[in-house]
Amino acid sequence: MAKKKRIRFSENDTFPNLFQPPFHMLMTDGFPLKGRWNPDFFRNDAPIVVELGCGKGEYTVGLAEQTPEKNYIGIDIKGARMWKGLKTAHEAGFLHVAFIRSHIEQIGQLFGPGEIDELWITFPDPQSKPSKARKRLTSPPFLQRYHPLLKEDHLIHLKTDDIGLFEYTLEVIAAGNHQLLYRTFDLYGAGLKEAAAEIQTFYEKMWLEKGKPICYLRFRL
Repeated sequence: MAKKKRIRFSENDTFPNLFQPPFHMLMTDGFPLKGRWNPDFFRNDAPIVVELGCGKGEYTVGLAEQTPEKNYIGIDIKGARMWKGLKTAHEAGFLHVAFIRSHIEQIGQLFGPGEIDELWITFPDPQSKPSKARKRLTSPPFLQRYHPLLKEDHLIHLKTDDIGLFEYTLEVIAAGNHQLLYRTFDLYGAGLKEAAAEIQTFYEKMWLEKGKPICYLRFRL
């Protein structure tokens, strides 16, 4: 393991807003905050917004800065990447931000029924090969995992540079009779004035500099 990565993992262990539940705990004893995030961690009844595959946590922290009256949780398995978001949130004193180091497949062990108000899926791995379709975070198997955890008036956001994944998701929404609320194949060309267009990740900025359009949609199951 590289020295920088070791240092980041070590520092991650000092952050009180990082949870790294081992797989055996999730499968046996259960995660103690499941269904208890508001009263036991955030200590409020504000809406909970979850970013899936949060990477460096840029969206999780960016949303927390924009709308501090909500609670935010970023999930990713890459602890060294998550370090940046953890450190930024900690230094800013954000008590309404948490991170979980876990596989997204385990989301049903991390949250209780109707606990999540919004999901953000920002630039996920498109899993472009047809044989990998079930691994796409907007595939029917993943939507089935999310559904019981979402409030009735929930929102799911997808932001991606991958046209294939975007079109696939539109097909999934149509086939599942889900409610498509908004879509654009060119977010910044559409002139949308909201969080989807106001927060940019490191890689997103690189793609925009190369003239690559960013796709965005939001829907409800």
